[in-house]
Amino acid sequence: MAELKKNWALNQDAFRKFLGWLDAGVESNGKSYLGMRHRLVLYFDRKNCSAPDDLADETLNRVAHKLEEKGQITDVTPAHYCYITAKFLLLEHARERAKSPQSIEAVSQRGLTIGSLATTPVADGRAIAREQVLDCLDRCLDELAPGDRELILEYYRGERRAKMERRSALAARAGLSPNALSIKACRIRNKLEECVRECRAQG
Repeated sequence: MAELKKNWALNQDAFRKFLGWLDAGVESNGKSYLGMRHRLVLYFDRKNCSAPDDLADETLNRVAHKLEEKGQITDVTPAHYCYITAKFLLLEHARERAKSPQSIEAVSQRGLTIGSLATTPVADGRAIAREQVLDCLDRCLDELAPGDRELILEYYRGERRAKMERRSALAARAGLSPNALSIKACRIRNKLEECVRECRAQG
């Protein structure tokens, strides 16, 4: 199971299915997704996590994976299931922090923070692997369309309030609503994560 989670990438079909599941049959144009993500960010922030945005994204990715794996999740509401997943992720986060305070965060040489694409090494033997991830991340960023590359770099730059203000300005410049910007950034991020996984698999 851990190996499946490690290698799984959220594609467009899985993302559409996930959005439909969150909407519970009532089209919300992504509002259910954004609302759930916002609540998860607040949840992780209240728990004093260092990267609440990234943990919220990882939670939603895991739920989307489980939904694709099971075909359907009907025993609990979407919100309840997301919070259950978030609690498990919080436990993992706590264990990682016990090893290294920055083990969950991933910061590229360009200042981009993207969930679990790279990790701060806790031992010398992992330093090489981290550099490989960063090399792949740089390569995949270069393969993005210029507009997408600029958007994703800007979207994940900064911390907390500064990040929120930066995203508001970015949405205004792009002529997008905050909701539309978040959905677009999620899709670019998913594409970028898949590219990095393929790059690492190729060695």
